[in-house]
Amino acid sequence: MNALAAYNANATGAGAGIAVIDSGIDLASAEFEGRLSSASQALAGNTSIDDADGHGTAVAFTAAGRRNGAGTHGVAYGATVIAYRVDRPGSCAEPETDEGEGGCRFGTDAIGAGVDAAVTAGARVINISLGGSEMPFSLQQAIGRATAAGIVVVIAAGNDGTDNPDPFTNVANTPNANGAIIVAGSVGTGDGVSSFSDKAGTGAATYLAAVGERVRAPNADNLPRLWSGTSFAAPQISGAVALLAQAFPNLTGAQIVSLLLSTARDVGAPGVDPVYGRGILDLTRAFQPVGTSTVAGATATVSTTGGSTGWTSAPIGDARSLGVGAVILDGFERAFAIDLAQSIGRAAPARPLGNALTGVTRHTSFAVGGTAVAITLQPTRTGLTLEPTRLTGRDADAARAIAGSITQRLDARTSVAFGIRQSAAGMSAQLGGAREPAFLIAQSDATGFDTAAGSSMAVRHRLGRLGVTATAEAGAVLSPRGRLMPGARQWQRTPYDRVNLAVDRQFGPVIATAALTRLGERDTLLGSRLDAALGSPGGTSWFADAGARLDSGGWTVGAQYRAGRTDARVRGMTGSGKLNTNAWSADVGKTGVFGGDSIGLRIAQPLRVASGGLDLTLPTAWHYATRSVGTYSTQRLNLAPTGRELDLEARYAFALAGGAMHTNLYWRRDPGNVAALADDYGAALRWSFGF
Repeated sequence: MNALAAYNANATGAGAGIAVIDSGIDLASAEFEGRLSSASQALAGNTSIDDADGHGTAVAFTAAGRRNGAGTHGVAYGATVIAYRVDRPGSCAEPETDEGEGGCRFGTDAIGAGVDAAVTAGARVINISLGGSEMPFSLQQAIGRATAAGIVVVIAAGNDGTDNPDPFTNVANTPNANGAIIVAGSVGTGDGVSSFSDKAGTGAATYLAAVGERVRAPNADNLPRLWSGTSFAAPQISGAVALLAQAFPNLTGAQIVSLLLSTARDVGAPGVDPVYGRGILDLTRAFQPVGTSTVAGATATVSTTGGSTGWTSAPIGDARSLGVGAVILDGFERAFAIDLAQSIGRAAPARPLGNALTGVTRHTSFAVGGTAVAITLQPTRTGLTLEPTRLTGRDADAARAIAGSITQRLDARTSVAFGIRQSAAGMSAQLGGAREPAFLIAQSDATGFDTAAGSSMAVRHRLGRLGVTATAEAGAVLSPRGRLMPGARQWQRTPYDRVNLAVDRQFGPVIATAALTRLGERDTLLGSRLDAALGSPGGTSWFADAGARLDSGGWTVGAQYRAGRTDARVRGMTGSGKLNTNAWSADVGKTGVFGGDSIGLRIAQPLRVASGGLDLTLPTAWHYATRSVGTYSTQRLNLAPTGRELDLEARYAFALAGGAMHTNLYWRRDPGNVAALADDYGAALRWSFGF
């Protein structure tokens, strides 16, 4: 039954009473020392509860025998045993014949008295490893009183090898069950149904199997024996009930039954079937969260079935925390301690080369007076379709739609531009007449994470040698949707907005630039999307940029540095966060090396979190008595990666066959700021021509 999962959760059954209605218990046995309830009694006229047959002792031991490091032990080895001897006086002394006659006999009146006594004694589970003909209505009513009081009743299915359980178990299909009865069938250690066990049949909805073959337990003389029968599958289930009752005191009897049935290991035909019913008892599953889980004291849901509580982006890369502990409540309101940081997914770094080269495109433009229009087109078999402008590898992930820009010169010093599916940074460079070397991978002014530009505008005004440019842009951050297969791209789009103010100044052949940018993200944090369990943070980022470029004698030398500060907004819980980021690039190039050619080299570090994280106030203790959070503590979710991506790229371009041939070689260390990833390298050849 995989009980180790329960024991690792410190479940022993302590404080839970298991009522065993059977042939009594061996009073000389040390297996129940200190755990045999004083409420135990003989109810059929016997003078003592001392076991004359051994069946009751073996059943009680299977459910709750002590754990002392020798031999075997019971499932709930810390539980209290309430033994009710209900065998007719002298019947156990009669030898049992091959026809099943003789041996212990049990009256239903005594069994009913034992059920009522168990209610009075405060038992959490009643084990009835007995069977036979249809249960009289008086006993059904007694069981109804027990289940209505929140007690679970476990009844052995029977050992006739028939397709249906004993008629004695039919009470499980009546209103008296109150959802708190389990019918116990037997399997072997290989999960095959036992040859002697009655199968689920008409009782499949409440039928649960456990190992009932060769179960080691003492007899009435305290000698170990191997017992077989559904009588010994039942107490294993009863012990499991006691473990759950102790570990999760909020559970009602009906909830415990529902939990055990819904977490059973499915064997035989899929789903509920007429052989195994609901399946085989599995405590590993029963001691895991079931159903929708939420953070204790909040409504934020948490995935506990292999999903994630969010996805990191490239600036955060392989950031890992030592542990962000929290208490969650599952669908049964059971408290579990988990590490929220362990379920954060990491999106695979983009393959920028493929994105940069995707598709055959045509760039067309025209100018009339002070107005210029530029559009990117992509040919198809039936003609032309309007496609996104392909400015960078990251921009290639934008949704396919009309893309283009319109620039208008207002006067000799002022120009304005409007763009659709085009970044404001690209239009700003266009208005300023800036010339950037044609690098594919090592970007000097990239966002650092996947975005799709929507609408944008830019205004530029010159004051002598000083240029001032203001831009605004709105678009969508692209974050993974669900768990991604290798190479898959399924994006969830959430809005962002960005405004920028930049100044540039000419100093002879050198142009110096400085800029201040505000980036607002509603549901993401530097492109990372974290779920409600981690505060669903959005963020406001401020970036300061400084750069310079020298153009002289065919040489171009440039450098740029960005420093950023991001303030996180946490929702649905108490918390805050600040992140410090940076990025930089440096390049050198030469035109006319061998005539009409050009060459260049750039090294760049994309945007990366240098330090910082989220400080979240999370529940770390839960009180079942008051059903409330007992303790809150502040947990730090580190968002600074250990990896540091560096991009090195060389380019060479020359005239060829009426067009231009561009060659690029690149190498990326720690792609996506993930130290464990292998280096990424590649080459590209592109030929373009005008017409």
